[in-house]
Amino acid sequence: MRAGVVALATVAAVLTVPATSAAAAVPAPQPGTLVSADPADTTPHARDGETRAFAQIGDTVFVGGSFTQIRQTAASAWIARPYLFAYDRRTGAISTTFLPALDGAVNSLVAGPGGTLIVGGAFKNVNGVSRKNLVALHPGTGATVAGWVGRSDGGMIRDMALYGNWLYVAGAFNWLNGAAHSGLGRLDATTGAVDPTFTVDATVGRHGTGSYAWTIDLTPDGRTLAVGGNFTSVDGLPRNQMALVDVTGTPTVLDWSTEKFVAPCASPATFVHYVQDVEFGPDGSWFVVGTNGGAGWPAAYCDALVRFETGARGAGQLGTWVNFTGNDTITSVEVADNIIYLGGHFRWLNNPNASDAAGPGAIDRLGIAAVTPATGLPVNWNPGRRGSDTMPPGTSTWGSQVPVLWRGSDGLYFGHNSDGMGREYHGRLGMFPLAGGRTITPKNPPTATTGHLYLGTAEGQLAKVPFDGAALGAPTTVSQPTYTGAGATWRVSDRIYWSHLVPGTPTGSRLDISMFNGGAIGVPWESSGYNDWFNPAAMTGAFFLDGRLYYTRAGANALYYRYFEVDGNYLGATEFTLPTTGMTWSSVRGMAWVGGRIVYGATDGALRSVPFDPAGAPAVNGAAATTLAPATAALTWSTPRMFFSVQ
Repeated sequence: MRAGVVALATVAAVLTVPATSAAAAVPAPQPGTLVSADPADTTPHARDGETRAFAQIGDTVFVGGSFTQIRQTAASAWIARPYLFAYDRRTGAISTTFLPALDGAVNSLVAGPGGTLIVGGAFKNVNGVSRKNLVALHPGTGATVAGWVGRSDGGMIRDMALYGNWLYVAGAFNWLNGAAHSGLGRLDATTGAVDPTFTVDATVGRHGTGSYAWTIDLTPDGRTLAVGGNFTSVDGLPRNQMALVDVTGTPTVLDWSTEKFVAPCASPATFVHYVQDVEFGPDGSWFVVGTNGGAGWPAAYCDALVRFETGARGAGQLGTWVNFTGNDTITSVEVADNIIYLGGHFRWLNNPNASDAAGPGAIDRLGIAAVTPATGLPVNWNPGRRGSDTMPPGTSTWGSQVPVLWRGSDGLYFGHNSDGMGREYHGRLGMFPLAGGRTITPKNPPTATTGHLYLGTAEGQLAKVPFDGAALGAPTTVSQPTYTGAGATWRVSDRIYWSHLVPGTPTGSRLDISMFNGGAIGVPWESSGYNDWFNPAAMTGAFFLDGRLYYTRAGANALYYRYFEVDGNYLGATEFTLPTTGMTWSSVRGMAWVGGRIVYGATDGALRSVPFDPAGAPAVNGAAATTLAPATAALTWSTPRMFFSVQ
């Protein structure tokens, strides 16, 4: 806790990540609130090193890191204020009374009980007195809290997490307060005394190196601790880089492990460990891990953002979803308001099929991004780690690290080792305010089961057929002059998405959008320039549900899906296959989701429906299919151009 593929017709030949999906968790999209993409103009600046930690007490924000100097504005003189300072979040004014003196970097900050500020890092002395790597300070002056006894020996404190009066610490230490503890420990946050009942150690470093815990986080109920770092054993059990610990009663390592952090990535010498940050979701039922590592995916989760389910048990756990960057580092993650934010020196997301380049499906995101918890796809938020055209002398617009993303009371705070963000100067730190942000509301097809099935019968023409989920009414012909060159079509909220033959496009067809109000199809526009690698004309039927585009394709006997994010209209770069039985998907022509069933046409011209459970094994059982209507001389259900709407 630091407070894809080529044209659809040839996808199977180039897919570089597993394309078969067994029954698994299918997270439903939830409303989320994005912060503004325009950083606040009032935050101070630092230089040298990087910002690694934030905390807030009242209206004061505390900033820690390896920097040595700070200043109020781009034109102000630099002030020597190494490793830790404070400022007023309302005005940005640097505190002139909070003046602690540390002799080493600050890695983590926690607002402790009784209004104290607990500091963890790599220092030996604070305010002229020995305080090894841990100290509690008075937030008004920076004076040391007398009687607070916490300290670590043998190595730094890298991360901390607080629940109630328990302070969890992670790092490269071998002792806490003189008692043997390797990498992990729990202290009384009020006194700094070590809790002797917490005896879980993270040991045996990878590739013969010294072990350490690098990142920790707690579920909101304080019952489960996630830990990541350079270890292969936790409390004597095999756990490579990641473990979950039940911290109720006597702390115990949970029966959860994954093999995806075992194999080395690009170079064990360069990337001793590659788990960089871990963060739980708002209800604690899932967590995300950000990694670095370079080459090595998909065998290992290198340079990726991964979601896991907290309640899963057993060895060999796989990610619910994985978003690969294409060999660029993720150094920090933060979950806030049902949005996952990530920072690092990545250039793209949704990029599993290229290395150090933009592959098919890659979405530009320069060092900072926001993704949805349901699928891991980016949303339409893209400030970028870029500076202005008039950066101050001696600054840099790009760096290797965003060590911390942290949600404060008024926005998302970021710490980095460069000076450009959102095309502005923000030396080593800044904040994206909640003010000016927006809410993302999930969109889906109609939930009603009574409405109309629309079926393409000719260029620019649809049959509008009343449908109550079981029986069909008499069709009427509806002219739709903008609906030409159409293929597979599906309804989402107030619009339709459809395959559109467009000469001159990379694949000859394009994924377009038209508004669909009052039964009229509006003028189409391109869904996103990031989707031009995809050939939608190869789809023989499609529907959308809960962040996934389900489809069949020509010459293939399977039901596929890709993630699809409506906020930005981004298509996932990886194709998955659902487990089904008793279906001839190669004959499907046109699909719609209606009330928990797939309504589909076929090459024999008949219309059928079958129950659909995306988390089921199987998701579809053809034995439960029913025939709704046979082919007739007047109406043949054998075209991909079919969708359902209430209108």
